[in-house]
Amino acid sequence: MSTTSSVGRPLRCLTITLQADWRAALRQAGARATADSYQGEFLNFESPGVFFSRLSERRWALVRAMQGQGELAVRELARRVGRDVKRVHEDVQTLIELGLVERSESGAVICPFSEVHIDMRLRVEPDRVVQKTEQGLAA
Repeated sequence: MSTTSSVGRPLRCLTITLQADWRAALRQAGARATADSYQGEFLNFESPGVFFSRLSERRWALVRAMQGQGELAVRELARRVGRDVKRVHEDVQTLIELGLVERSESGAVICPFSEVHIDMRLRVEPDRVVQKTEQGLAA
């Protein structure tokens, strides 16, 4: 796989994680930052609720519409997704705050990531497993 795009920009990868322990997520990010080669970039959310409140379906549609398209004016992005410019601008601001989108010197917006991976795990904690007994179900 090439490490640069067809226009000479380095390819960037973002992994989105859900980890309640933000300190552990920060330690992991620090360990990756000391690696000799590019390990990708990471964005962590503390819970599925926070993740889904910040990255709505409409915001994901904006990210998808921008991927691989280079710099776009917000008005052009709104036209491409068939939405109101003001609402797209608001959503782009949130995406910029999260780091999924960047603003260029000219004021246009760009999604710098050639790949976005979501690492979401739902795991049952041992103390929440329901045990089946001879007399029925017990918690």
